[in-house]
Amino acid sequence: MRYKIFALMTLLFVVERVIAIDPTTTVENPAEATSVPVQTEEGTRPNTASHRLDSQKGLPAPQGATAMPKPDRVWIDKKRGLVMVDGAISLREGYLEMFACPVGTKEHESVVAVDSRAQVVHAALLAIGAEPGHPVRFQPKFSPPAGPRITIEVRWQDLQGKWQSVPAQQWILDSSTQKVLQQPWLFAGSGFWTDPATGKQYYQADAGDFICVSNFSTAMLDLPIESSQDDGQRAFVANTKLIPPLGTPVRLVMKVEEKRE
Repeated sequence: MRYKIFALMTLLFVVERVIAIDPTTTVENPAEATSVPVQTEEGTRPNTASHRLDSQKGLPAPQGATAMPKPDRVWIDKKRGLVMVDGAISLREGYLEMFACPVGTKEHESVVAVDSRAQVVHAALLAIGAEPGHPVRFQPKFSPPAGPRITIEVRWQDLQGKWQSVPAQQWILDSSTQKVLQQPWLFAGSGFWTDPATGKQYYQADAGDFICVSNFSTAMLDLPIESSQDDGQRAFVANTKLIPPLGTPVRLVMKVEEKRE
């Protein structure tokens, strides 16, 4: 029951903000316009999420899908049960904490930066029937995240304009074995932080913790294993040889694989 209540709260929270967006509005300084504080177990940190507003760049819109309001580049295909979000390659080598983050947040440790807030993708997943679980818990002892499995396929166009696709796991290597990531992502659902001064609520994953490979209590999608975020203990690196050049536009295609774990 509490998961349904949380899902309803999230949907109302996101819809309220999505409806309020004027699709014709441009932002002179997106990083400043979307900056909100986010509360985590490590304390308060800024959210500098921004959005790529040039609709002339990137991939063509997917056919047969319903677009969420701009500037978020997110589509829902309810008939096929798909959520699609566009972004670009932001990192090709080095240790990772994320597979994907919103633009302007954690590009220095994420393979992909998406042109959307995490909260909008959360709402889109709710629209195709996904029910969020809960993020990782560190106290009183480690408890892994829970939620339905979400498959993620990455699509892009090569230099000849031909579509290519791979499972997102192919772009991530276990640093100790050099094998591709074997674990699925779970829809943990992140959470809210309420500013005590204003009473305003913020969706925590908008600060960067969108699709994680290190565990975060604010993660929207996370792995069902213990995976440290501490320097020197991070378990995953980018699979450089398979990742297209920096800046390549990509589309993440998400589908609910099964019910909550």
